[in-house]
Amino acid sequence: MDAREKILEAATELLAGASAADVSTRAVCEKAGVGAPMLYRLFGDKAGLLAAVVDRGFEQYLASKRAARPSADPVEDLKNGWDTHMRFALEHPSHYRLMYSPELTVPPAAAQEAHDLLHGILERCAAGGRLTVPPSLATQMIMSANVGAALSMLTRPEQYADLKFSQRLRDAVLDSVTRPADSGTDTGTHADAAREHGSVPAAAATLAARLRADLPPTLTTAESALLQQWLEELSGR
Repeated sequence: MDAREKILEAATELLAGASAADVSTRAVCEKAGVGAPMLYRLFGDKAGLLAAVVDRGFEQYLASKRAARPSADPVEDLKNGWDTHMRFALEHPSHYRLMYSPELTVPPAAAQEAHDLLHGILERCAAGGRLTVPPSLATQMIMSANVGAALSMLTRPEQYADLKFSQRLRDAVLDSVTRPADSGTDTGTHADAAREHGSVPAAAATLAARLRADLPPTLTTAESALLQQWLEELSGR
């Protein structure tokens, strides 16, 4: 095991029994059997070390999400993604709490990747006419609700003892940003899309996602960018 792994392993073990604020770089160095200059050379400072600990802990979780094959129903993929997120949080409470700790002043790469993976599924939902709000807004709504539920269950288990709480919140949030598949989505005109979605913003979000997924060759780069800008404004991003 090299010095980097020794330090990360020591920090992970110490953080399992104490908060980030109570774990010092000195204690980490002593447990890892390395000098402070080595820690600072590899991680910069404590914040950099904590971010690296989070990324290391989340790697297995993110690897499974990267490898997941999209199903025919992107909304079902959203449900599975929510449940996987919750399962990881409850099985790895130390890493999860650290991800959202005030001590973590350096944004870990894991947080951005998790956000991007969710956004990718929501782009598929929008392109299929299943989204009622722009993908960027839906990403914020779902991620904040998912994280909030996980942290609530971890920090206040006595108040959130019912495991069905997560499923009920999941369904409420997803129902607020998605629409049923059986209401017809593949129509030939913008007017049809607007009628089916019930609003111009939802139809604009759908068309914008479809253009991002399959840009017509007849549009130049400048025309595409302008059209995307108009659609994003109409969707109320």
